[in-house]
Amino acid sequence: MILGQKLIIIMPAYNAAKTVEKTYRELPFEIVDEVILTDDYSSDNTIEIAKGLGIKEVIIHKENKGYGGNQKSCYNRALELDGDIVIMLHPDYQYTPKLIHSMAYLIANKVYPVVLGSRILGKGALKGGMPIIKYIANRFLTLFQNILINQKLSEYHTGYRAFSKEVLESINYNANSDDFLFDNQMLSQIFYAGFEVAEITCPTKYFAEASSINLRRSAIYGIGVMTTSIKHFLNKIGLLKSEIYN
Repeated sequence: MILGQKLIIIMPAYNAAKTVEKTYRELPFEIVDEVILTDDYSSDNTIEIAKGLGIKEVIIHKENKGYGGNQKSCYNRALELDGDIVIMLHPDYQYTPKLIHSMAYLIANKVYPVVLGSRILGKGALKGGMPIIKYIANRFLTLFQNILINQKLSEYHTGYRAFSKEVLESINYNANSDDFLFDNQMLSQIFYAGFEVAEITCPTKYFAEASSINLRRSAIYGIGVMTTSIKHFLNKIGLLKSEIYN
């Protein structure tokens, strides 16, 4: 427990057997109260490894629900367990668990209700092996979003995210996409609701076992990101009414 608040780590997993143990072993258990791992119908032995590590909250999907659908199960369970601070950490070891202290303390001390681990602040992305085409796309989409949403984030596409209970209870994340667009819609909802977001520099690693999406799905994601930003803008000026903001 951190400053009297319950900290829950959620780990949306899909074929993470090779990396989940390494990720789990680096968690700061002196402040972490619960770990939730949701397996999205993996074809490897992610579930067995997770249970072998002693993770009590292992949610097993009987069919693949997608990246967003996986997160919905995680957040819903975290709220059921009355988590005050919920941090999403991918079990593919792409993001270091060593930033959990810093992210959690910003929320626990009520400095910010949302904290993102940014790969773009500093030189972490390219240094960590982010493909140049992915880096360029990240920069373009982020600029597009900042203009339409009227914010100044360094990136909207990191998977390392920390939320207060208040934020999760205030937004309708269950109405979001079950695919990769979920993350982007969630940030749009958070800004639409008036919450502030902090960023901290996050080193990242790109390697064979780290999760990624192919070019076709990346293109679909990019179009979805721009569409989400346009809808956000139109909702703000009253020309559209989208269910994700209600």
